[in-house]
Amino acid sequence: MAVGRTLVAGRAAGRALVLHMPLSFWGGVDSETGELIDTHHPQRGAVLTDRIVVMPSGRGSSSSSYVLAEAIRAGTAPAAIVLREPDGIVALGAIVARELYGTSIPVVVLDADAYDAIADGAPIEVVADQDLATLGSGDGPR
Repeated sequence: MAVGRTLVAGRAAGRALVLHMPLSFWGGVDSETGELIDTHHPQRGAVLTDRIVVMPSGRGSSSSSYVLAEAIRAGTAPAAIVLREPDGIVALGAIVARELYGTSIPVVVLDADAYDAIADGAPIEVVADQDLATLGSGDGPR
């Protein structure tokens, strides 16, 4: 079990999608389909919907918050986001969705060792309380 820091509280379970590079939701994700559409990202074409997206950090534009919030509203967002570095723009998208739409996803930060131990496709359960987040082996989406 890994322990990390909560940026946005919540619970989720699903299969890890480990992204090799940071991602900007603005121009990088289609909020209607959940597909990674950034033409420069090595994992272009991956679908983020219902996955535990594991990425080093967000990348860029404050408009990413809007795109993530819209994906959450549309039901095409990741089940949770796990970061190696804190990212206020990513967290803000989940917070905005909670405030505007009454639904959100957990966003957590892990130290480098715990982050690096997550295997792509592994089932993960995220439990993010106010301050403390735990990630354990999950049995896929519930």
